[in-house]
Amino acid sequence: MTDKALTMDGLETVYDALATALDQAGPDKAELFLVKLALLNAQALADEQLFRQQVQAALLDL
Repeated sequence: MTDKALTMDGLETVYDALATALDQAGPDKAELFLVKLALLNAQALADEQLFRQQVQAALLDL
């Protein structure tokens, strides 16, 4: 795991980019977009266990 962390401003920027991309994808393609994004980020992480932990964290409090 990396010691890097996004600042609050960085998280807000990422959130805005994600919201904009979801709007661009539209409701009929949002799920496909999110799966593609998750796979690209898993590849960027290059750590299967960390990705699994992130999936579990994302499932909390839905």
